Order: sequence, then C-alpha cells, then structure tokens
Amino acid sequence: MGYKQELRRELGLLQNFGISFSIISVITGLPSLFLYGLNTGGPAVMVWGWIIVSVATMLVGLAMGEVCSAHPTSGGPYFWAAMLSDPKDAPLASWITGWFNLLGQVAVTTGISFACANFISTAATFGTSFEPNANTVIGVYAAVLFSQGMINTFGVHLLKYLNNISVWWHAVGTTSLVIAVLARAPTHQSAKWVFTTFLDGTGVDGAEGWGARASHAYVAVIGILLAQYTLTGFDASAHMTEETQNAAMAGSLGIVMAIGVSAVLGFFLLLGLLFSIQDLNAVLDSPTGEPVAQIFLDAVGEKGAIVLMVIVIGAMYFCGTFSITSNSRMMFAFARDGGIPGHTFFRKVDSKRGSPVRTVWLACTLSFILGLPSLGSSVAFSAATSIATIGLYISYGVPIALRVIYRKRFVRGPFHLGPFSLPVAIAAVAWIACIAIVFILPQANPVNSQTLNYAIVAVGIVIVYSVGFWLISARKWFTGPVKQIEDEQNGKGLDDVIVSS
Repeated sequence: MGYKQELRRELGLLQNFGISFSIISVITGLPSLFLYGLNTGGPAVMVWGWIIVSVATMLVGLAMGEVCSAHPTSGGPYFWAAMLSDPKDAPLASWITGWFNLLGQVAVTTGISFACANFISTAATFGTSFEPNANTVIGVYAAVLFSQGMINTFGVHLLKYLNNISVWWHAVGTTSLVIAVLARAPTHQSAKWVFTTFLDGTGVDGAEGWGARASHAYVAVIGILLAQYTLTGFDASAHMTEETQNAAMAGSLGIVMAIGVSAVLGFFLLLGLLFSIQDLNAVLDSPTGEPVAQIFLDAVGEKGAIVLMVIVIGAMYFCGTFSITSNSRMMFAFARDGGIPGHTFFRKVDSKRGSPVRTVWLACTLSFILGLPSLGSSVAFSAATSIATIGLYISYGVPIALRVIYRKRFVRGPFHLGPFSLPVAIAAVAWIACIAIVFILPQANPVNSQTLNYAIVAVGIVIVYSVGFWLISARKWFTGPVKQIEDEQNGKGLDDVIVSS
C-alpha cells in the first residue's frame, strides 16, 4: 500500500472480527436506544425494522469487504475513496470521505460511552437514594472516556486479550441475559403484540406525535434508527488491518462476520426484551429513565437486575474502549496523510507503546465535546446516534459508489463477490442514500430548541468546513493518501510532500 509498517501486526482474524463485533455491540445499541424505539414505532417497527436493516447492512458490509480486500490500510474508507476515484479527483474524494468518517467515528464513541455513563448512573440508583441529573451523568461520562483513553494509552499491549474477553462477554452475556429475563419474567407478551403493535410517542409536552401530524409511515421510517445505529462501526475491521495478519482476507471477513453474528444475536436480544415487558406504561415512564432497566427489575428483581446491568455496562465499556481504538487509528492515518489540523503533531506513533497515543486523546476530547449538548437538549442522545450513523455510512457509501462508477479499472482482492459484486454495491449505495436523508429528519414534535435533531447541524458543519476549507486552502496542498515508502526513497518526508504540493 506504500506505507511503512509502524503499527504492530499482532492481530488475527478472531481479533479483527472481535473489534468490529465489540463496537457493533448489540447489547450496547439496543438498550441505549430502546426507549427511542418504543416511542418511535413500538415493537412492530423495532422487530421488522431490525430484519430489514440487517439485510441492508449485510449488503453494505459485503460491498465494503470487497473494497477492503483490495486496499487493506488503517485509513479505511478515505483511502479507498482516493484509490477508486479518477486520479484528478482523488484528493477531494479522500478529503470529503475522511471528514465524514471522522465525524461518524467521534459520534459513535460519544453514543457508546454516553450510554455507558447513563447505565452506570441508573444502576447506582438501585437500592440507594441517588438521583442522577444531567451534570452527574456528564461527570460519569468524562470519567468513562478518561479511563478508556488510559487503557488505549498504557494498555495497548493488552488490547488483543481484552478483545478476546470482550467477544466472549458479548456472546455469553447477551445469551445469558435473554435466558434470564425470559425464564424469570412473571408473564410474557403475546407474539401478536410483539410483532404487530405500533406505538407513536413522538409527541412531547402534550403535543400529538408525527403519526397524527404526518403519517405512521414517517414514524416507522425514522424508527429504524434503533437498528441502523446498532449495526454501525464495522469499519473498525478495516482500520485495524495494518495490525492484522493476512489483512486482505481477515479485514473483509471481520466486517461480514461481525454484521452477521450481531444481526442474529441482536434479534434474539430484541425479542427477549419485548416478550418480557410486564407493564408497557411502567416501562415507558420508568423512574429509572431506562426502560431496559425497568424490564430487568420487573423480571428478575433488584438483585438480579444489578447483575444484568453489570453485564450491559461491561459490554458498553468494552465497546467504547475499542471504539476509541478504531477512532484513533483512523485519525492517525488521516493525520499521516495531512488531512487534519495539527497533522504533524497527531501523526506521531509512540515508539515505546506502538500506538498513536496523541490521536487516542484527540478522539476522547472530541467525543466529550460532542456529548455536551445533552446538558440542554432532551433529544441530544438520539441526535448523536443519528450523527454517528450518517457520518459513518456516508463514508462507507462514497468508496462503494466510486467502485461502481469506475468498476472497469477496479482490481479485486482475494475477497470478492464475483457476478454479484455490482448489484450488491448498487443496492448498498441506494440504502445509504436513503438513511442519510431519513436520519436528519425531526424525531420529536413539536420542533424547538429542546427537540431539534441537531444531526443536521453537525453534518452541515462538516460539509461547510470540509468543502470550504478545501476551496480556500486544502486543494493547494492535500494530495490524498501519501506514499511514505516511495517518498522516503526519493528523499522526501511527509511535510516536504505536503508543502511542495
């Protein structure tokens, strides 16, 4: 690929799969957006939306896997965009894709670790008089991010072992949780209720929901955020390829396996939680603030609920830790190619630890900043998940679209789809185009400063910044992915390449 081997290549297929599987983390995504799902379509949309989104996401993953196999580097989508576009357009394609991927990476870390902070705060109320508020949750969130940053700084040699633990924690923990709530729940909802009940709780402050103001179809469409946000972050396998053996196959298989296993495991988790609901109104209006926590309390009692909350919190913590790992590798790769401000500072790899420590803390800092709007907005968390989904999937879609446009010169890697390659890629791009529009739409009615889906604001800032800065300055010096080895053989360093360009 033209880069020096600066990161330690210590991961195998299982670890590469484990990174994406841990970041998808169905036991993180589903519980954290469960209240959103109940209010935005209810059980019917949650169940059928999961099935539809799983199939569509697998198409995206297969198309991505084919591209990843041809170009296995830490840069992932932004590197692919440069390699797959017309040479004269490569820098711009790489620049735009890189900034959307960076936005999505930061936002997904925010969503994961903020959910972890929420669940820690909720668990702390069990059997105590503690009452969390926005300020205390932000404090817990800061502590969670700091500890995850410390692990990625000083425990990088332990990540592959933590990764193995995380895979088993997610698989065994999720299975045990589902069995526990189904076995201990006093009663169970009927299959008809789970598969057909539609709910519209999108109205706030006594206002009618979007189902009455617009249509039930609108509610159903925006309701798939629960599933699509959960099945996000599998580009981590691509970002870890420079640390993976047999990367051209392992990275692609890691992507596809993570989506497939997560889709099946998540479906059973979703059904287990829905069938175990005792009193829907009590779950929706739970004093814990988390409907999943209320389901645990109703099904297994307080002591049992504490155990199940520990399983969920542990999974969320692993998920956030590896999200920062993936995030920092993407930022390192983008900085290595001169794509972010301060690139000469952030492209350094700590020689002692073999890790891009500076981008680890950049990832933590940006994620904390993105979580601050939760202090003043009632829908800030769902907006952050929308930002993560839009940012990441647009960065997935650009290289897949370029692979379709310039398909005649695409050189396949060892993982390829044969005659299905083109139709799968086209379907993936169409799906990404749809969800990129859907998830910037208003999620609560009426729309005001408290209920605004600020995903449109964050996405707009990235578009304005990336396009504006490109036109003003970056087009004069950003050349896309830099071929380190070739330039060093010619006597040039990275800074010389950027300045001379």
